[in-house]
Amino acid sequence: MLNDETLTNEGLAASGAGPILLLACGALAHEVLALKRVNDWDHMDLTCLPAKLHLYPDKITEAVEEAVKKHREKYEQIFVLYADCGTGGLLEAKCEELGVDMLQGPHCYSFFQGVEDFGSKIDDEFTSFYLTDFLVKQFDAFVWRPMGLDKHPELRDMIFGNYTQLVYQAQTKDPKLVEKAKECADRLGLEYVYRFTGYGDLEREMASKA
Repeated sequence: MLNDETLTNEGLAASGAGPILLLACGALAHEVLALKRVNDWDHMDLTCLPAKLHLYPDKITEAVEEAVKKHREKYEQIFVLYADCGTGGLLEAKCEELGVDMLQGPHCYSFFQGVEDFGSKIDDEFTSFYLTDFLVKQFDAFVWRPMGLDKHPELRDMIFGNYTQLVYQAQTKDPKLVEKAKECADRLGLEYVYRFTGYGDLEREMASKA
């Protein structure tokens, strides 16, 4: 069973099986493996970089480049399961230089919801703070502690004062995660919005490489 703490800090090693390597963020491991399983995509292998790289987006491009160069001789094709993820277009440029494809969109929130649908709502939801299944489970590690709220909770309203709602984009229907997401919204002082997205464009993009 995958350990979220390991996915956060270490990532996931490739098994070496199959001609196609999916190079993903650790935050996507559960979803990617679920899609591989239900679609019988056994010819696709998966390796994940540590999810904590999202706390340091300036390091993502270099980490992806190193991983592609490390694995490219062992696979016929590598598909990078990252969106832009705060790299300001640098990751897209690097993937183009390396000759590998990547996910479309600014971040995982957009492709889970569907890039087109997310884009159509962005003007109405610019004060929204988004969480996925993984981020709900790892809320303290990715939100509360990095923002210093564990030590200085009084900073909450200053940090989140321009947000009005927390949108939980649910990939699975898990009552425990729903309750935890509500708790996250309460802790941030935001209105709670539940939105079941499933796997969104992630499944379509993976299917295009299958």
